[in-house]
Amino acid sequence: MTRITRRQFHTSMLGAAAAATLPTFAGANSAQVLRAREGSARLAPSEYPETRIWGYGGSVPGPVLRARQGERMVQRLRNDLPQASSVHWHGIRIKNEMDGVAGMTQSAVAPGEEFLYEFVLPDAGTYWYHPHNRTYEQMARGLYGALIVHEGLDAPEVDMDEVLLIDDWRLTDQAQIAEGFGDMHDWAHAGRIGNWITVNGNSGWSREVPQYSRMRLRLVNTANAQIFALETRGLEGWIVALDGMPLEAPQPLERLTLAPAQRADLIVDVMADEGEGAFLANIERDGGFAIAAFPVVGVKRQARLPAPGALPPNPVPSLGPLETATRSKLQMEGGAMGGMRSAIMGGRTMDIRDMVAEGKVWAFNGIADMGENPLLEAALGETVRIAMINDTAWPHGMHLHGHHFRQIRADGTVGPLRDTTLIDRGETVEIAFVADNPGDWLLHCHMLEHSAGGMMTWLRVG
Repeated sequence: MTRITRRQFHTSMLGAAAAATLPTFAGANSAQVLRAREGSARLAPSEYPETRIWGYGGSVPGPVLRARQGERMVQRLRNDLPQASSVHWHGIRIKNEMDGVAGMTQSAVAPGEEFLYEFVLPDAGTYWYHPHNRTYEQMARGLYGALIVHEGLDAPEVDMDEVLLIDDWRLTDQAQIAEGFGDMHDWAHAGRIGNWITVNGNSGWSREVPQYSRMRLRLVNTANAQIFALETRGLEGWIVALDGMPLEAPQPLERLTLAPAQRADLIVDVMADEGEGAFLANIERDGGFAIAAFPVVGVKRQARLPAPGALPPNPVPSLGPLETATRSKLQMEGGAMGGMRSAIMGGRTMDIRDMVAEGKVWAFNGIADMGENPLLEAALGETVRIAMINDTAWPHGMHLHGHHFRQIRADGTVGPLRDTTLIDRGETVEIAFVADNPGDWLLHCHMLEHSAGGMMTWLRVG
């Protein structure tokens, strides 16, 4: 059997078109069972066997959980996997004991056991859920899903609302998930990069759409380490939210970079002619390849709709004066070609060879893995600044739990609210946020092999 390649996928686009609709959802206040278990999925074309996966409900992705802003989410995790697991509700400004970080905010849920998650959804937007125990393996096997929190009466008027979870998989020539999750080459370099891309678990995702219809596309990068550079063909529109948080004004859609865990909400109009196709494409070194197709069938209206307004803002507190904010520095070290010779692990200094033997190849401020003391302590309501310096040869997508932050630009202005920021090699990025959510919160690289290899720290609020 021919080995699966990225190009083979992108030239096949074998998925059948399916009807696109506006979302419907039941109330979120009653407990639902979210069962993590083994299953199978049709990731590759039909001449290949189905792929054995791990999924919520046994499918990839897991069910789209939908609720309205301000509602209470109640989900009971039932772990039927052969490993302990947990659920992290990525991007939700959640109470600390519900954050799902095994070994920090809760104990890992053992096979055959359950855990009840119950929390209020303060912010509308596009979020997602995934495990936070052996994340680098469990997510690579397919364990993730979308959590969509809908706006109230101020929601934008669209004809279709589509959630697109973009993932890359490392598949064998039998279309099975390649083992080797602890491969030190992956951990010390870019992370586990796959050879096969899917959207919503489909290697040829497609939706029929009429010309001049308006869609809201909710994009989520669920890959372990892959950075996607996305462009559209036959679709024109705006970015209206990043990481769940509305932009102050819609921004014209050009090329969009999504690091692992980042999200973007787009409002796009179908501009391709009837009988043609519109596409979402991933741009790579050897060209652009369609990852989602929108065949144009029929005409929705006779002309394009007016530009949309901004989404209603979420109740995130405004930054205090930056000049008096509490400051901290986080220096990223290690990895291949990084020059790190030693770091502190478990309270003692270890040279790099001993660290590698323990599966650790990265450090923050000379400390690999979780240190005994937090990176910083902040009083409740205090404005905090963290300068993150990438002194490595690789990019890192830094994710802060429990909060959203703004990047401080060189001219002193601040960027949009995010919960994950991409920091390139040699780059320094400074973020600021209001520490308004009490508890101990994780700050880590969301290139999952980097996090497991030592790139994690924590901060204390309140």
